[in-house]
Amino acid sequence: MSAAEGGFGVAGTGLVGQTVVVVGGSAGIGLETARQVRSAGGEVVLAARNAQRLQRAADELDPLSTAAFDAQDTDRLERFLQELPRPVDHVMVTAGSPSYTPLAEIDLADAGRDFGGRIAMMLAAARASREKVRAGGTLLFIGGTGGRRPAVGMAVMGALTAALPALTANLALEVAPVRVNLIAAGFVDTPLSASLLGDRLEARREQLRKSLPIGRVVGPADVAALALHIMANGALTGATYDIDGGQQLVTH
Repeated sequence: MSAAEGGFGVAGTGLVGQTVVVVGGSAGIGLETARQVRSAGGEVVLAARNAQRLQRAADELDPLSTAAFDAQDTDRLERFLQELPRPVDHVMVTAGSPSYTPLAEIDLADAGRDFGGRIAMMLAAARASREKVRAGGTLLFIGGTGGRRPAVGMAVMGALTAALPALTANLALEVAPVRVNLIAAGFVDTPLSASLLGDRLEARREQLRKSLPIGRVVGPADVAALALHIMANGALTGATYDIDGGQQLVTH
């Protein structure tokens, strides 16, 4: 089946009747993407680590199915995708959290797991998607831009930030005609950001409102809108798409 036959020919064709699997779909970017997929006429399958949050998302979105597991368990992730009862149109993997640890404090075993685990998660999703994602559909990952600027505590994040675009490009060749893309986000106002910043959250928001060229903080809806565009546009593969409100253009 060609991409055109699969309905992925041009942006704007929408997601009506398509099925999107969102791994990390109970909060933040994943949840907002699932909301927008449903609003666009698509169906969703949700997976997330936290069973309670996953149930709340399911109550809101009426997914085809849900599964509660840790996506960093790569065997479980691969099995989940392989055991989907029918082919799907898109898989989005948002799971994973950043690690900021200065070299003097770093645990080498933890650092190895943080780096290797993220790479392995993408490889597992890609291997399973060869059989489960329809031709012309999308395997979409979420990364970041923050690690592009060297800083204390950013060694592991910087290495991942450099590695993920290269991995994405290579996977796009290996799993074609499934398309593989990466969204690299700057600061996004999500529950994860709130948990990392704690009582410094509002100060960070205000700083970004004043410094970003767009004059506001990037939210999950912004990233979700980009995700849906990448899913709908059948010409996009092997690429990394930045969304940071111009954060890389300013010094903060």
